[in-house]
Amino acid sequence: MGSAGAKQKRADRRAKIEELRRAEEARRRRNRIATWACSGVVIIGVTAGSWYLVDRSATRDEQRDRAAAAPIKGERSFKDLGRNHVTTPVAYKSSPAAGGDHNPVWMNCDGDLYDKEIDETNAVHSLEHGAVWVTYSEKAAASDVRALKARVEKTPYSLMSPYADQSAPLTLSAWGKQLSVTSASDPRVSAFFDTYVQGAQTPEPGAACTGGKAA
Repeated sequence: MGSAGAKQKRADRRAKIEELRRAEEARRRRNRIATWACSGVVIIGVTAGSWYLVDRSATRDEQRDRAAAAPIKGERSFKDLGRNHVTTPVAYKSSPAAGGDHNPVWMNCDGDLYDKEIDETNAVHSLEHGAVWVTYSEKAAASDVRALKARVEKTPYSLMSPYADQSAPLTLSAWGKQLSVTSASDPRVSAFFDTYVQGAQTPEPGAACTGGKAA
């Protein structure tokens, strides 16, 4: 009887050990799967990030090529623009300004819309960061203003505000570049955005368009 009991205990112990072994193997298998999954996520992330950087670089190169190829019909260009930070008014070469000395704080330009005129020196700082500034006078049709507001709202590195002291109904400004139009449907409007939002003319590409002045 004693021998039979000892055999049963050994059998029970072997069964318990086997159960623990299977549990340990299952745990290791789960850990391997988790490790493979995490590695896959990292690889996918790195690959996606690489493709994003390549795509962004290709887009920037494409913009530079377009800018170098030919100017947009009717645009004005300004050179030898100062880039000093100042806290006093600036006599700019155009109205609205398309570059020059400017306030140390940029105007928020992440698709921001302003219903009142904004400080020009802050807006010029936004142009330095690669933004396109859309301005409109009382001559602009309400439908054109709405159409351009809709475009600016969905375009990072752009801003829009009224500007009374301009001769054209609608004006688009980038650093060193400016285009005046009478209608938002003018195909040159799209060309200006495509070419100059973070375009080759940008003195500080990638600089912030948030965290500046809001109004």
